[in-house]
Amino acid sequence: MRRVRKERGATLAGLSTATGISVSTLSRLESGLRKPSLELLLPIARAHQVPLDELVGAPQVGDPRVRAAKPIVMHGRTHWPLTRQPGGLQAYKVLEPKRKDEPEPRTHEGYEWLYVLSGRLRLVLGEHDVVLGAGEAAEFDTRVPHWFGSTGEGPVEFLSLFGRQGERMHVRARPKRGGGQAG
Repeated sequence: MRRVRKERGATLAGLSTATGISVSTLSRLESGLRKPSLELLLPIARAHQVPLDELVGAPQVGDPRVRAAKPIVMHGRTHWPLTRQPGGLQAYKVLEPKRKDEPEPRTHEGYEWLYVLSGRLRLVLGEHDVVLGAGEAAEFDTRVPHWFGSTGEGPVEFLSLFGRQGERMHVRARPKRGGGQAG
């Protein structure tokens, strides 16, 4: 606060007149002997004509966007990695072109979660053969024979979260058993 005041060439007395806050309170705020409250900070920010963030020296917020990595094409699908660190859960945005492939279910270690952004995604999981539309999701253990791809009606765009070690995307709460007694 002292830096902002000095940059504007203001004195404590002048700031006191402009804000109605006593010189001693302003001095204690600047020296850190008094905790700033919103009630005190707002008139000071108005008097200096600065945003509250600048007055209190709030850290700048970095760019929150996830920069798309170079796409990877595997099995005719385009994958954009959304995670940068190796291991653990991996996230991908996937674009499957319009095609009518014959399902070839496979198994491997892991756990997968799919969320359809647009189009229709066919999922063969064990004995189930389902079609997911935009806004629908599926999750499954990849040790169960599975296959997913386009329905052949058009392209499908979806998000895939995958954990090689079988990590689940979320933990489901289980109800407590009544009274903890064996039945």
